[in-house]
Amino acid sequence: MKHTKILDQLLIWLAESPNDPFLLYGIATEYRKTEAETAVRYYEKLLENFPDYVATYYHAASLYAEIGETEKARKTYEKGIEICKKLNENKLLAELRNAYEDFLDNLE
Repeated sequence: MKHTKILDQLLIWLAESPNDPFLLYGIATEYRKTEAETAVRYYEKLLENFPDYVATYYHAASLYAEIGETEKARKTYEKGIEICKKLNENKLLAELRNAYEDFLDNLE
């Protein structure tokens, strides 16, 4: 993949602040446009190291679904819903539930 200026800058900032979940999320989002496998690695790093970074669950689960990893997608949606409830993230909880229902409907 030819890196964009945005991705290059995010990678520079990540080298300076390797434990910044926002930077990891941004990098995963940029990679998702052209390199799903690389995006997955960044989303998984977020899920493992920053489980309360709730924005990750929606995007990671939908990417898993896109690449045919349906069991990982299901588990990621369910974990995200659980975390959103715990953190009282009601707006994202509603979005995750809707996305999860759509995901389940598409499995049938």
